[in-house]
Amino acid sequence: MKRWNGWGREEYNYHFAPSAQAFVEKIVGKGIRIKDAELASVIKRVPKSRLPEHALFNNDAELRIRHSRGQSFPDWVALRYGNVDHFPDAVAVPASKEDIESILALAKKGNFNVIPYGGGTSVVGHINVDSGDTPTLTVDMEKYNQLLDLDAISNRATFGAGVRGPDMEDALAAHGFRFGHYPQSHEFSTLGGWVASRSVGTQCYYYGRIEQLFLGGSMHTPQGIFEMLPFSASAAGPDLRHFALGSEGRMGIISEATVRISPLPEFEHFYAVFFPDWESGFTALREMVQSRLDVSMLRLLDKFETETTLQLSGKEKLVNLADKGLRLIGMGEERCMMLFGITGLASGARSTLRQVQHIARQHHGFVEKWYIGKMWYDSRFTTPYLRNNLWECGYALDTLESVFPWSNVADVKDEVENALFSGLQEENENLIVFSHLSHMYTDGASLYVTYLFRRTADPQQTLERWKKLKKAASEVIVKHHGTISHQHGVGVDHRPYLPSEKGELGMQAMQNFYRTFDPQGLMNPDKLYLER
Repeated sequence: MKRWNGWGREEYNYHFAPSAQAFVEKIVGKGIRIKDAELASVIKRVPKSRLPEHALFNNDAELRIRHSRGQSFPDWVALRYGNVDHFPDAVAVPASKEDIESILALAKKGNFNVIPYGGGTSVVGHINVDSGDTPTLTVDMEKYNQLLDLDAISNRATFGAGVRGPDMEDALAAHGFRFGHYPQSHEFSTLGGWVASRSVGTQCYYYGRIEQLFLGGSMHTPQGIFEMLPFSASAAGPDLRHFALGSEGRMGIISEATVRISPLPEFEHFYAVFFPDWESGFTALREMVQSRLDVSMLRLLDKFETETTLQLSGKEKLVNLADKGLRLIGMGEERCMMLFGITGLASGARSTLRQVQHIARQHHGFVEKWYIGKMWYDSRFTTPYLRNNLWECGYALDTLESVFPWSNVADVKDEVENALFSGLQEENENLIVFSHLSHMYTDGASLYVTYLFRRTADPQQTLERWKKLKKAASEVIVKHHGTISHQHGVGVDHRPYLPSEKGELGMQAMQNFYRTFDPQGLMNPDKLYLER
């Protein structure tokens, strides 16, 4: 079963070694272990449902708690400290299109809000209940998750939008195919959620971003079903799929999606490259991307993330051995690690590896072929569980991300990190801050920043620390004309910064479009933008 107040399955625990904890304590200070609120005590806070009784509505208190919040920092504070104030009045789990239509008809007639729910993995507040007086129904799509059609000749498949990543891959693998969309939330996130939040997977160079994979589908809106026919390409006016992509539940509920799929690859392997410093790694990375090397993944970690990744792995003997070996070949304190993957035909893989090695060596890089890449691959979906361990030891962790041109992404990285480092100086609190570049493009790269700080016994003080840090970093991003979100979406947490990106007329156009499908404003209110 999923944890009700943290990340992942209850039965899985990340190995947080004493050496890893000591590493964090040395930099940030000793954390305060604070007991979490008990589920039973939070259940007592759940008010009586304001929705009428219906066969499709379940108003069980625990179920409502489990659907009240996602994985954003404010969500964790609310759940862990037991301060959840707003709950859905009921949860519906439709098993068919007819169920979805009935739900929206009831919402329209009864004038209550509807929140689409995929895997509950949002880190920016997508699924949170509005603080207003209108009753709210959360619609969990977990039962509408079947493989509905497979066109093996065209490399297309249609799924119910509630299908989770692992189940989708298992269904396709049985037919010799793969979807290949691997966000870090892959274990729980869903196809409908990926479309609604405009998600990006780690191997997007080979498989594509979600907007490149999403061919069309069905969205149920208060005004009717919006059918997006799955054309391979079309010049027939604006591509309306792009209003569904990133719509975050404001238009309606995605029930089905037709996507591009790929044959299972003949070859796939992940590697690491160590560079003596950031500048060398950055230059090599840009050259690889702009040379259009046929890799499936690229990621460059700065020196702080390189060190932190190794230390938090908990493999103390291996880390010490790697440190000695790297120092022998001139990789000292400034060393940075690049991870890359190659996916596809074995013959092409050999050529790509030679090209990567050639560029890496030109910039004094050392290619490690066997262990570290595999270690990353094996832990890529379990690393989020570390957040549970850190929290329980008294530490809070959050991330932010954007994208900038190659010409200024490194400078913005430094400025964002400095804003975070100085964010809690008045409280004499230290932070761990580290960054990596991922999801590269020929003109720019995605900047992904992680920051860790101590939490307190006071939930409001802990939340205020996060707000200071989030605001300081976000203002730097906006000042340098970066997108407020490259892959996490907008939700509630990024909402204040969206107008600076879209402009006044753009915001108006977006709101008018969504209101065409939802004139009463029933669908997921106040996500993306506040009602006028």
